[in-house]
Amino acid sequence: MTDSNILKLNKPEQNDPLQEVLREGARKMLAAVIEAEVSTFIEQHATLKTGEGKMILARNGYLPARSIQTGLGDIAVKVPKEQDYQNWTRRDLSGKR
Repeated sequence: MTDSNILKLNKPEQNDPLQEVLREGARKMLAAVIEAEVSTFIEQHATLKTGEGKMILARNGYLPARSIQTGLGDIAVKVPKEQDYQNWTRRDLSGKR
C-alpha cells in the first residue's frame, strides 16, 4: 500500500531568524513561569521563621542553566535557587511524605 496521509515535516534550519525569535520568546516565558513559581512558594511559607526570627526560605541566586526540551528544540533556562535555613524540603513544607 503506497497511499499514506502522513506528512513528513521539514526540520527548520538552526539559523532561521524566525526560529531564533520564537526560541527567545519561549525562553523568556519559561523563565518567567519558573520565577513566579519559586516566588509564590517562598511567599506561601514566609511566616515560617528560624529561632532567630529569620525566614526559613529565601532566594539565593540561580542554579546552572537547565535545558528544557520544546518543539523548538532544547532551550536553556536559569533556575532560581532557594536557600533552606533549616534543611526543610518542599515535601516537608507541603505536609506530604
